Amino acid sequence: MIRRLVRRPRRHVLLAAAAAAIVISICTTIIALAHGAAHPDANLDSGARASATPHASSPPLGTPSATGTAAIDAPTATTVAAVTGSSVAISTRAGAAPTRTLQNPQPSGAPLVFRVVQRSGQWLEVLLPVRPNGSTGWIRSSSVSLSTDPYAVVVTVATHTLDLYNHGRLIDTYRVATGTGGTPTPRGRFALTELLQPSNSGYGPYAYGTTAFSDVLNSFGGGPGQIGLHGTDDTSSIGRDGSHGCVRMRNADITALARLLPLGTPFQVR
Repeated sequence: MIRRLVRRPRRHVLLAAAAAAIVISICTTIIALAHGAAHPDANLDSGARASATPHASSPPLGTPSATGTAAIDAPTATTVAAVTGSSVAISTRAGAAPTRTLQNPQPSGAPLVFRVVQRSGQWLEVLLPVRPNGSTGWIRSSSVSLSTDPYAVVVTVATHTLDLYNHGRLIDTYRVATGTGGTPTPRGRFALTELLQPSNSGYGPYAYGTTAFSDVLNSFGGGPGQIGLHGTDDTSSIGRDGSHGCVRMRNADITALARLLPLGTPFQVR
C-alpha cells in the first residue's frame, strides 16, 4: 500500500496515495507501486566536482556554458507554484489562450506543483512534467500558491555523485547510480514532481518523480519512461552505471532527502 505523508504546508512535500489499481511510472524502468512488481532498474563510476561557491541565478533552461559543459543549476532560491484548484490551464505564451489542461492532483495522487522559470505580470512560465524534456508553459499566477525553495539537487553522471545545495551553497555530496550507455540518464535541468513510498522494497523507502523522461525509452512497463530519484535494495550498484535511467541512492540517503526537499526543487543531471 502507498501511504500519504503529510508535511508542513510550507514545504509542499506530500507522499502520494495511489488508488489500488493504479501503476505509477516514475522511472524509465517504471516503478510499479504495487506488490509483486518487477525488480527495479539494474547496476554503476568516474570525475568533476561542483564548487561550494553560491550561485545567485541560473541561465535559461537549455542554455549550455561556453565550454559546452552544463553550468551548475543551483540557484539561491527557486519559486515553486502549487496548483490550488482541480486543474490548471497551460498556454504557450503569456496572455495566450490555453492549449492544454493538467489535472490536480496528479494520477498518482500527488499534488500538482511546478518549478517557476520566470514571471511576466500575472503570468508564470513553469517547467512541465511532459515530453520533450525541458518543455515549459505559462499559467496564471491566480491559479497557484507560491513559495520559495532554497534547495537544489545536481547529479554529475561522470562522477556518479549527487550534490545537495542550500541557498546556492554545496552542503552535502552522495554517491549514486545512473543509467547505462544503452539507457542513459538524460541530461538537463528538471524538477522534482512527486514523492512516493513504493511498496516494492527494490526502490527503497522513497522515490521522487521528476520532469525528466528517458531519451531512448518512450515507454516501459506500461508507463511513459519517466525518470525517478529513488532508493535501492542493491547497494552494490551505487557508484556505477547500470540503471535504465533513474538515479539510485542508498536508502538512508534518499530518506534524508525526502525529509528536506519540497516538490518543485531543481533537479539537474549534467
